Amino acid sequence: MTGKERALLRSQAHHLDPVVHVGKESLTPEVTAAIAEALEARELIKVGVLKNCMDDPGEIAQIVAERTGSQVIQVMGKKITLYKYNPKKHKEN
Repeated sequence: MTGKERALLRSQAHHLDPVVHVGKESLTPEVTAAIAEALEARELIKVGVLKNCMDDPGEIAQIVAERTGSQVIQVMGKKITLYKYNPKKHKEN
């Protein structure tokens, strides 16, 4: 992914609210599954890391990206922006 593509996705994600939150249990299989479902439905999502989660948001972002096959667009504070292309959403009729 080029820098311009990443910048475009960051600008599109600016107004989004987190759809999944990672809590004190950190990355459970259920949280990972919820993130994967959200990525399939929306392609571009934000994930919030709650204050009671002691893990580093950057590390969480890398682990989630590996498990879901997505790309980390940005980690800012306790917010993670992820993108995963969904060919079903771009199918020509």
